[in-house]
Amino acid sequence: MTRTALFPWTGRGTALCVAMLLLALQVAALGVAPAPLRLFLSGVLIGGSAVGLLLALLLAHSRQRAGRPPTGRAGALGEDDAQWFSARSLEGFPMEQVRPLLLGPDAPGLNRLYTAWVFATHGHDPQWIADHLGLPTPTARLLVTAARQQTR
Repeated sequence: MTRTALFPWTGRGTALCVAMLLLALQVAALGVAPAPLRLFLSGVLIGGSAVGLLLALLLAHSRQRAGRPPTGRAGALGEDDAQWFSARSLEGFPMEQVRPLLLGPDAPGLNRLYTAWVFATHGHDPQWIADHLGLPTPTARLLVTAARQQTR
């Protein structure tokens, strides 16, 4: 029979235990130090703790950045994005109805309309699309209506 831990040991738990152990050692060192050295020792321990905290934050930040996809132009579209914006996902896009909107004042970008179309084909309602993409509600309604007619 295998035993499972109630509280699994994580990296955060390890870091917290190490920090608490170091804090206890610092307090013990201050308690045993002679009176004339306590002020100097306090400054050294506070400085060392600040440097350790800064290094830990830099390490965590660099690990977090290493896990992110590149943000440059070449890596802007991932594999998931290619599935969302393929030629197949844009089939049935009502270009003839949308064209007057593209030529009018304060016209939304074509990419934003394509995004709205994908959301409409995935079942989002016009108000949600208008709120999240900053489109006028009639435009979003037009796309949702066309998407519903295409699925029938």
